[in-house]
Amino acid sequence: MERRPLSVNGYAYPYIDREILRKTLPYLTYLSVFSYGITEDGELLPPAGDDAELVALAGEYGAVPLLVLTSVTERGTFSSERAAAILSDPVRRTALAQNAAAVVREKGYGGIDVDFEYIPAENAADYAAFVAELRAAVGEGYPVFAALAPKYSADQQGLLYQGHDYSALGEAADAALLMTYEWGYTYGVPLPVSPINEVRRVLDYAVTEIDRDKIFMGIPNYGYDWPLPYVRGETRAQSVGNTAAVERALERNAAIEYDETAQAPFYNYYDRPQTYADAVEHIVWFENARSADAMLRLAAEYGLTGAGVWNIMRYFPALWTIASRLYTIRKFLSGK
Repeated sequence: MERRPLSVNGYAYPYIDREILRKTLPYLTYLSVFSYGITEDGELLPPAGDDAELVALAGEYGAVPLLVLTSVTERGTFSSERAAAILSDPVRRTALAQNAAAVVREKGYGGIDVDFEYIPAENAADYAAFVAELRAAVGEGYPVFAALAPKYSADQQGLLYQGHDYSALGEAADAALLMTYEWGYTYGVPLPVSPINEVRRVLDYAVTEIDRDKIFMGIPNYGYDWPLPYVRGETRAQSVGNTAAVERALERNAAIEYDETAQAPFYNYYDRPQTYADAVEHIVWFENARSADAMLRLAAEYGLTGAGVWNIMRYFPALWTIASRLYTIRKFLSGK
């Protein structure tokens, strides 16, 4: 049986371990380098680290390097105010589009992945207009991706969602990456990072607003370890790699279970304090081969063009083995 083609986008910071990068690049269609921020005047803030080597390595392995353009400021955080100030001003918006296009060409990138988060609702149309303007500025042959918050409906409330108009952004961009992860997150209630029942709700809505051949479904490459009991505003989960999560379970002799509804593995364990009375229970939600297989199969089920992995800083061999077994991963550049 012929395998269905799939485009795979992987996100990496410039300081990624080069051995991990080289092991991962054969499975990538696109390498998104995170990230260039923005100044008040529409100039670009460079990423933390030299991205030139990542651009070169991507080409060596036949992957298209994408410049990730974010609404991150000099402080290293997403800013609603900075995004609104630029998007609502046609002059600064045009300047940012032109500056981004210039950096793409100067640095040898093959396209742009735009990730503006926490955009005020009143700037939703401005954001779609910016993506369209950016697409025109970089020109044909340089795809523009738009990263979208995981919405269930057009009128979903909340700062994370209201500035992302699925229909308008799907029309403005060449591709739309659905950030279908972070249901379980650092300061949130212990939950799977990408419960498949919730991911389905996002996909069910997305395909009514965006062409399926433009949609990339987000896939997480990490889990979280929460101390219990969870206390809102106080409890902080620790990010953990999927391989490390299994190693931790083995070290603590914890039985790994599997949630059939969420299609995600988890386990509980107690830490090892000086005295038994001080022991703290933990719960760990992560990804394994079974959950990765379930997520990847959604791309074929919904007829999507691709998957986007956040992020590839840790090597998770099961994900790539399953992806290459289920699909033929597209390569647009000549390379290895």
